[in-house]
Amino acid sequence: MQQMGYGLRAWRLEDAPALREAIDNKNIQNNLRDGLPCPYTLRDAEEYIQTTLAAPEGSQYAFAITADDAAIGSIGVFRQGNIHRQSAEMGYYIAQPYWGKGIGTWAVTEACRRAFENTDLLRIFAEPFATNAASCRVLEKAGFALEGILRKNAVKNGVILDMKLYAKVRE
Repeated sequence: MQQMGYGLRAWRLEDAPALREAIDNKNIQNNLRDGLPCPYTLRDAEEYIQTTLAAPEGSQYAFAITADDAAIGSIGVFRQGNIHRQSAEMGYYIAQPYWGKGIGTWAVTEACRRAFENTDLLRIFAEPFATNAASCRVLEKAGFALEGILRKNAVKNGVILDMKLYAKVRE
């Protein structure tokens, strides 16, 4: 499903330059987990895309968020293991020039729709930093329920942060 020229599709190796440009931004990286190189290089982007495309079937559902078929962000639903095997964690970001346009809410809603329709997943959760009001609002508008505050749950850039636990369950 597409809306207003935006879409979700599989990653392509030719998306690497757009991926590198979007992630090589402190305003993006400040709201993501650690582990991303900074600066983020073209090789880093290529390796991410190759790893995503090679992931075992059913382990993740990762998409490029697109505007007119050009990658402008990333969204993924990552299956958990063991007793949580029918739960998945969602992560996403959108390139800064596209913030505030409703694309994040649309992408989260669409990724959940696809995951619930095409898998046995019962629950999709996300854990944004409590300070990331925009991401929290995206999840709320996409039908996620706030289940709790994870106090002092992360250290990012030397700062101890709370996180919020949001979830959406299969109806």
